[in-house]
Amino acid sequence: MKDKKILYISSEMMPYLPETKTSKMSFEVARKMNQKGAQIRVFMPRFGLINERRHQLHEVIRLSGMNLIINDIDMPLIIKVASIPKERMQVYFIDNDEYFKRKATFTNEDESLFEDNDERAIFFAKGVIETVKKLNWSPDIIHIHGWMAALVPLYLKEYFKNDSLFTDSKVVLSVYNEPYKGELNSDLINKIDFDGIEKNKLTVLEKPTYDNLSKIAIENADAIIKGSETLSDEVTSFLSNIDKPILEYQSEEEFVETYMDFYQNQI
Repeated sequence: MKDKKILYISSEMMPYLPETKTSKMSFEVARKMNQKGAQIRVFMPRFGLINERRHQLHEVIRLSGMNLIINDIDMPLIIKVASIPKERMQVYFIDNDEYFKRKATFTNEDESLFEDNDERAIFFAKGVIETVKKLNWSPDIIHIHGWMAALVPLYLKEYFKNDSLFTDSKVVLSVYNEPYKGELNSDLINKIDFDGIEKNKLTVLEKPTYDNLSKIAIENADAIIKGSETLSDEVTSFLSNIDKPILEYQSEEEFVETYMDFYQNQI
C-alpha cells in the first residue's frame, strides 16, 4: 500500500461525530491505510454541531473562496482542516453557512429530513471534487462512505468525466444499512439535471429514497464493499445483478488485509 493515493469521502466520521457503523468504519479504514503507508486525504461535511475549538478546525484560505452553482444559485465554498491527534491524519471539511451552520446533521428536532438535504449532497459532492482539483492531487482510489457522499460517483463519471485528474481513479463504494426515514426532496433529479447530467441516467432517483441513492452510487462506482453485515432486500437484489467486483462484509477486526488486497488486485 505504500504511496498508493487514496481519497476517502464520508458523510460522517469519528471522532467528529457520534459513532455509527458509517462513522466508525470510514475512520478505521482511513486510519489503517494511513498506517500502512498509503497517501490519504479525508473529506467530510463541516456540520454545525462539530466543535471547531475542541477539534482545532481552521479555514484553509487558499482553498476557500470558490462559488459552486447549485440549482442556478451561487453558494460559497469554505474549506476547513483539522488533524486527528496521534494518527498523523488531516481531515478536510466542506463548509457553507447556508447548508452546514445549523447544529444538526441530517434531520431537525422532530427527526424529519432537512428539506435541502438534496442540495447539501450536491454541494458536498462538487465541493470535494473541486477542492481535490485545487490540490492538484490525483488519487488512485476514491473510497465513498455514507449517503450524503452518494452523488460523488455520479458527478465523477458524468459532470467531471473530462477532467484528466481523475482519469485513472477507481471509485470504491462502501454500502451501509443505515437508512434515513422518508425521501429527499423530489426535485433532486431536476437539480442534478441542471448540471447537465442527462435525466435518463437519473431515473432511479425519481424517488430519492436511501436505497435508491445507494443504487445510483453503485451504478457509478467501479467496485463495491458491503459495509454492513446485512443490507436491505432491495439493495441486495440490485447488487446481485451488478457485474462489478463486490467484497463481502468484513468485520472491524479483520478488514485490513482483505481491503488492501481488494484495492490492489480486484479493481
